[in-house]
Amino acid sequence: MIINTERTRDYFTGLQQRIVAWLETFEDRPFRSDAWQRSEGGGGISRLIEEGRTFERGGVLFSHVQGATLPPSASAHRPELAGRAWEAMGVSLVIHPRNPFVPTVHMNVRAFVAKAAPGADDDVFWFGGGMDLTPYYPFDEDAVHFHRSCKAALDPSGADLYPRFKAWCDEYFYLRHRREARGVGGVFFDDFNEGGFEHAFAMTRSVGDAFIDAYAPIVERRAALPYGERERDFQAYRRGRYVEFNLVYDRGTLFGLQSGGRTESILMSMPPLARWRYDWQPEPGSPEARLHEVLTPRNWI
Repeated sequence: MIINTERTRDYFTGLQQRIVAWLETFEDRPFRSDAWQRSEGGGGISRLIEEGRTFERGGVLFSHVQGATLPPSASAHRPELAGRAWEAMGVSLVIHPRNPFVPTVHMNVRAFVAKAAPGADDDVFWFGGGMDLTPYYPFDEDAVHFHRSCKAALDPSGADLYPRFKAWCDEYFYLRHRREARGVGGVFFDDFNEGGFEHAFAMTRSVGDAFIDAYAPIVERRAALPYGERERDFQAYRRGRYVEFNLVYDRGTLFGLQSGGRTESILMSMPPLARWRYDWQPEPGSPEARLHEVLTPRNWI
């Protein structure tokens, strides 16, 4: 096998532990731990909190699963791999803070192997992942810091990676039916195996390791800001966009559901409360209208 499964798994489980330990410093109780097994092969550990002091809902999930045949969401863009057995592992997190001035954040890093078919040369592997920020009341300095952290994580593996992965993120996290970005972006990559296993794995680790430094200052600056019913109402309305993206476009969600994954873990990314309104528009010049100014991809650094 090209991919070193044991090393990769050890990294992902360690990353989950480190991130949860940091998130728990904001709470008055530990995250729940939910270990599970998958009948088709593999399993995982879901670490989550609901109705927390700082995080209204948050999940940091590790999974390592196998299957006999690639599901449509994985083989559609790589038709030559259709019918192969597969193995996937990684860490995925979504944090929905209680305070509307703290942005929702998503991060995942993952490894995927399509097993060698009869007559094929070898297993096919790739890494994927990234992180992106979804504010409700945007602060430019938060977006700048987040993007600088992403760039710093990628630069050691190649100066071309941040511009490529930033553009990929802007394209991927875009709600075409709404004609707006999900948030202020970050970086996103998939099918990455450039430079061989060691190079691709090192780059993926660098992204995972950068998450806490990218998000921590934002939580620390915003979590104590006062808010009221108006801000919570707008937060719920904008969370509806998050639900729309995950159920319509997100490849990870679709892959998980199509491959018979654990529904509770897959849908942990959903916000605890969301709201939809018919043709609602923010009042011009209001703080809520400010969000629309940043939902068009821009160069933050």
